[in-house]
Amino acid sequence: MPALTTARRSELRAQAHGLSPVVMIGDKGLTDAIVAETDRALTAHELIKVKAASDDREARSAWMAELCERLGAQPVQSIGKILVLWRENPEKKEKAPAARPAPAPAKRKPASGRQKKKHRTAEELIRIERQRSRTPSPRPEPEPPRRRPRTSR
Repeated sequence: MPALTTARRSELRAQAHGLSPVVMIGDKGLTDAIVAETDRALTAHELIKVKAASDDREARSAWMAELCERLGAQPVQSIGKILVLWRENPEKKEKAPAARPAPAPAKRKPASGRQKKKHRTAEELIRIERQRSRTPSPRPEPEPPRRRPRTSR
């Protein structure tokens, strides 16, 4: 399987951002059951996250290399205890549509004899008066100015 290009790897990292880990590698390390479960997950999803419980960096990188080798997967990313793997599923690729469907036609055509909205001039706007309220608005009476307190000398 050819190595991933940097652009494709970047796309896969973006897709994997919202995923949760589907396989957990525990204290026993990489067992046959974990490899089988990872294989099932890759077949179903193509792109998966694997969480490793070990604090040892070398062990995590060795597990990722072994998983990729045994399953024919590609390593996408490894951040902390999370490993991201990708393996293309040829069955899913065949089922995918080859091209996008044509855009839906417009529901309504604009009317050709339609009148444009008339903009009013400043003089017309001045002549238009709005109705005023019959009762005056209650305005509070102004307070007398406050005296500044004297400071001690």
